[in-house]
Amino acid sequence: MIRIVKYTGQPVDTLFNRASAPTRGVTAAVQAILDDVKARGDEAAKEYTQRFDGAKLAALAVPEQEIEAAYKRVDPALIQTMRRAAGNITRYHGMQKRKGFIDAREDGVVLGQRILPLASVGLYVPGGTARYPSTVLMAAIPAKIAGVKRIVMATPPEKDGSVPDMLLAAAKIAGVTDIIRIGGAQAVAALAFGTQSIQKADKIVGPGNIYVTTAKQLCFAQGTVDIDTTAGPSEILVISDAATTPAWIAADLLSQAEHDVLAASWLVTDSEDLANKVQAEIETQLPHLERKDIARKSIDNNARIIVVPDIKTGCVIANAIAPEHLELCVNEPFSWLPLIRNAGSVFLGCWCPETLGDYIAGPNHTLPTSGAARFASPLGVDDFQKRSSYLYYTREALMKTGEDAKRFANSEGLTAHARAVSIRMEETP
Repeated sequence: MIRIVKYTGQPVDTLFNRASAPTRGVTAAVQAILDDVKARGDEAAKEYTQRFDGAKLAALAVPEQEIEAAYKRVDPALIQTMRRAAGNITRYHGMQKRKGFIDAREDGVVLGQRILPLASVGLYVPGGTARYPSTVLMAAIPAKIAGVKRIVMATPPEKDGSVPDMLLAAAKIAGVTDIIRIGGAQAVAALAFGTQSIQKADKIVGPGNIYVTTAKQLCFAQGTVDIDTTAGPSEILVISDAATTPAWIAADLLSQAEHDVLAASWLVTDSEDLANKVQAEIETQLPHLERKDIARKSIDNNARIIVVPDIKTGCVIANAIAPEHLELCVNEPFSWLPLIRNAGSVFLGCWCPETLGDYIAGPNHTLPTSGAARFASPLGVDDFQKRSSYLYYTREALMKTGEDAKRFANSEGLTAHARAVSIRMEETP
């Protein structure tokens, strides 16, 4: 049963539990896989896929005819839903695209910034207990808007070596250019280092288990590839006043609890009566869930209802927790939004459940977890672009500012830097 705690000024980290996956021995095991795939390429990737996923593969890449056949097998109604979602995602992320700038000054100096797409990105789409075509759309569409030419999706295969139809259909809709049927650390290694049949990527994005996350971290730390973030268990925090229907809040909390036994669901409310009703409603709804065993462990171990003196205090606690998803189920939610500083995505009002953000609304559902919303942002177009600056000086402009540049360089003991300026200033035109 979800625990109810009362806030009386105690440290916020004593009010909730944020679970983490065990990591002992994981780093060494992952590094061994990375080294092996780097050394042996396709052969090693296939061997690990057979060992971990039970699939014996003839080839890693999914051919175009297999993608087309899968697309035709998917329920047309689901295809239309995914296309509507893709349209909303495209519209939202299209507004994120930035342009470079030029600062041409009268003194002969031209400064500027170019916004350039990455050449190749890898999208990791998890397998395991659930499949997520929504993740394909959320990752591939911003990359396409950014101008990325090669978008390669990696996902674990079924035991027969196939990739689920709905993932292939989503990849087709989103504009994925290549699909490889491998998962786990071996997929990260293949994307980071390249193999005989897979070109290496400049960046790897997408959630995964502790092995995938560790592989991404290690490849990034070694300077091999860029990554988006290290995804932790799913989270939701609901701030609610007494007016919200308890069954709705319970349903929202359970929507995250069904993800993973490590997922966290929190309610912050100024109403003890609502707290008790939500607690009871969770027990009513939970036994009817298809993933009730997962949800039960999540609710019992990680969920909390925190009773606060007022909604303003609730916002302070929410900022300290910095949740992945935050619902403001309060009267006039837009008036409370300025108080929220730390949240991956904010859902305003009682008619906007977190589910809308996961699938159809348009903002990205790949969000910072584990408190990273204090400093990190949702996946977006910026993640698939890089900035490059440029400078131009006339002779007159160099003469005007050269002494300052030399003085700065000499102050740091870098006399060769200073000489690169002075040799030009001494030169007779």
